[in-house]
Amino acid sequence: MALIYIIEDDDSIREIEELALINAGHKVLGFSCAKDFYDKMNDVIPDLCLVDIMLPDESGNEIVKKLRKNPETKKLPVIMVTAKTTELDLVRGIEDGADDYIKKPFSVMELISRVKSLLRRTQAEDIKELRLDELVINNEKHEVTISGNHVELTYKEYEFLSFLVLNKGIVLNRDTIMEQVWGADYEGESRTIDMHVKTLRQKLGDYGSRIKTVRNVGYVIE
Repeated sequence: MALIYIIEDDDSIREIEELALINAGHKVLGFSCAKDFYDKMNDVIPDLCLVDIMLPDESGNEIVKKLRKNPETKKLPVIMVTAKTTELDLVRGIEDGADDYIKKPFSVMELISRVKSLLRRTQAEDIKELRLDELVINNEKHEVTISGNHVELTYKEYEFLSFLVLNKGIVLNRDTIMEQVWGADYEGESRTIDMHVKTLRQKLGDYGSRIKTVRNVGYVIE
């Protein structure tokens, strides 16, 4: 369960967001303006924020900028919620420090999925090291070693292996892998998963055989 703050001045939209996230198992607090949000932040920093761009007293972009300048909230996961749909508006939100964005109108399932995805990703980044026996993934150095020997991986191979090891013993379906490793908006073929599995198996030696194919489902590392 995560603590999530919602900054949204439209009461009906905020209520929908609150209800959806509460039903998904999270604790939620909603605010209609930036001032109330800042007051609460002085008491408790949440696990994630949903920030609307258009607010009565301060723009969502300015809120995100302030969060990124504060050492205590520099890495706080933030999703921008916007009715603006031009590419420039969306790029600006990301450049200001948002981790993701949702366009209005959005479905409840999309909201829950985006929140779940960002929480999982940021929680994984907080893990300094992942281990599978003698296979070690060091997230601080961004390197993989097996019995102390360095394994050269591409960025996506590293991300994919980290996701597998983080969920070792759990069968991951192809859609989940695509979303978590390549992103929900990735438009390439899902065959890229199979190609990355092939190269990982080659580069990991004996550990490569521990990446198992689950027919018609996906992959698991054991």
